Amino acid sequence: MKSFRLPEVLFTLGDYLGGAIVGAVTAAAVRVALSPHLDMVVAMLLGMVIGMIVHLVLSLLLSPLLGAFHTMVPGGLIGMYGGMLFAMRDTMQAHLGSLSNAVQVGVVFGLIVIAGVRLYDRALRGTASSDASN
Repeated sequence: MKSFRLPEVLFTLGDYLGGAIVGAVTAAAVRVALSPHLDMVVAMLLGMVIGMIVHLVLSLLLSPLLGAFHTMVPGGLIGMYGGMLFAMRDTMQAHLGSLSNAVQVGVVFGLIVIAGVRLYDRALRGTASSDASN
């Protein structure tokens, strides 16, 4: 049975907090910066750029607290793909819903991406550790 380790729990909470922050700020930045009447492809490209800038700035600020790998990798996915997704959503629905609604979607998206990356990382480590024990 695996023992409880406080630093590991804190890093896990930090990962989820970092993902939620990157998702929320990306969604808000895309909503504020883009017009609802932009062409969807142009909006997605601009959303990707906005998301990557948000990710880089926040990752540089958060990585000393949360660790570089766990902040940079999921943050890049949230920024790039989230920016594209939020831009597409906003242009297709012409800014349907409030800014706080967009931020809530960003938080949920960030949490889902972090969970997916952690699950993927666990699956990879599980395979490597079971091969090493044979």
